[in-house]
Amino acid sequence: MPESPILLKSLRSHFLGGHEVAANGLPVLRKQVVGNGAARAIDMNGSYCAGQLYVQEYRLAEPRHPHPVLLWHGGGMTGAQWESTPDGRQGWLWRLLQSGYDVFVADAPERGRASWAMYPQVYDSAPIFRSKEEAWHLFRIGPADGYAARRPHPAQQFPAEAFDTFAKQFVPRWLAHEAMALAAYRALLDLAGPCIVIGHSQGGGYATQLARECPGPIRALVAVEPTGTPGRVDGPLPPQLLVWGDHVDQHDTWRRYRAQTDAYWQALQRAGRRADVLDLPATGIAGNSHFCMLDRNSDRIAELIVDWLNSLD
Repeated sequence: MPESPILLKSLRSHFLGGHEVAANGLPVLRKQVVGNGAARAIDMNGSYCAGQLYVQEYRLAEPRHPHPVLLWHGGGMTGAQWESTPDGRQGWLWRLLQSGYDVFVADAPERGRASWAMYPQVYDSAPIFRSKEEAWHLFRIGPADGYAARRPHPAQQFPAEAFDTFAKQFVPRWLAHEAMALAAYRALLDLAGPCIVIGHSQGGGYATQLARECPGPIRALVAVEPTGTPGRVDGPLPPQLLVWGDHVDQHDTWRRYRAQTDAYWQALQRAGRRADVLDLPATGIAGNSHFCMLDRNSDRIAELIVDWLNSLD
């Protein structure tokens, strides 16, 4: 995609959803909170906000499409995955703005700028964290025994030399927070109105579920390697595009995810829905990781997605 300047009409941020919770029975501490400052009392008993979503809203001065694109990140990640690539190239946020779409970039509850709450007082459990070793294999950048030597899969599109920079994006995640996240994403749909959703991994799973629950605002859905899909295909549903990268058959977890997702897409097709599949290796595009929006050919994948969106007009 050629570089071109972008003229924004507005840039806003919003905190959406969430609820008030209380923490009680905590000891009052006396701590020095700045390096050279005097100690002071710290009383964490009281009321808090939890479960909110953060979103940054980019509005073009002259958008060329009526509906904004909402970008929903994957598990243990934030909206940063859409902004730029680990090796310093423009991300899909920029490419979609260049293509004439207003864009909303979300941080889901307990991720990034949405913030998180104390545990076990508010959240029931501690978060889980992702190591670089797990990410190397799970995200299909390279084989499990290739991490130490940074040996990627053959023809790998992910910029493996920038893997350590990529790993700095990882954030903790909590389990069993799906209802909280879905409630916040519903609030985002209320704010955005009619829209297009591009969801990745966990965000793609949320998007497929809400496309069934909220078919009014979601006018089109792009699910990039989603994890989890609804069990039913009844009711009104928007056009949907499923995107798969490479080396899926080399990882047990991804074989299971793909089998579940492909079965859902096939059910959509049997029911007469618009449910297209962009299987990158099948089209001759080899080597994409789980994060095709960060891969070296990310611009090409963005073009294919925009072409599909244009085909709906």
